Amino acid sequence: MRNQSFMFAYGVILTLSMAGPAIAQDNGVQQPSARQHIHTPQSIDQELARLTKDLELTPEQQQQVHSLLEEHHDKIQALLDKNPNASRQELDTKIHAISDETHREIHTLLTDHQRELEKTMRQREHNEEENRRPAPPPPAPPDPSLSLV
Repeated sequence: MRNQSFMFAYGVILTLSMAGPAIAQDNGVQQPSARQHIHTPQSIDQELARLTKDLELTPEQQQQVHSLLEEHHDKIQALLDKNPNASRQELDTKIHAISDETHREIHTLLTDHQRELEKTMRQREHNEEENRRPAPPPPAPPDPSLSLV
């Protein structure tokens, strides 16, 4: 269960950083053509650099994770190409499934120590998400007309 939380959070991060701009269709804005690339190799390299730092990936793991991130990109690009007029909501479940699969594959490459680092990374990302949420409105003051005095 806790790995599912990480996979979802990490999937959201990957999805937003890699596919989000290509499938945004809010406020009637036209989607980019499916032929446009959803992200550049630089964003894969940036994600790999972040994971390398956070998870202390070895050079061999870096190569494997880079391949997995490229596959992730290719699968999402293929999904977008097959569904050029689909909304984000229509593709969200499939994109999350692709991301979850990628995270499971990355997770299997990690050592026990790296899995602990992954747990720390997941907690940090959860805390950052919590900090980005707007604070709930303060409670309304009591209505003086309802006073029993």
